[in-house]
Amino acid sequence: MIDTRKRSLAKTLSWRILASGSTFFLTWVITGDVSLAGILFVILFVAHTALYFVHERVWNHIHWGKKL
Repeated sequence: MIDTRKRSLAKTLSWRILASGSTFFLTWVITGDVSLAGILFVILFVAHTALYFVHERVWNHIHWGKKL
């Protein structure tokens, strides 16, 4: 079974919101600087979203570990 691109995108965005939210919160708590936390949030959200989506699509074509 292979995920559709829509499903991969939905999984990518839901994970990225959770992960980026935690990055924002931890950066803010550690540095006390909401501006730095916001900048890192935006940069990492974009970069990691693209990387995760590609990663997810590549793994759809690897059959190792799948059961029919």
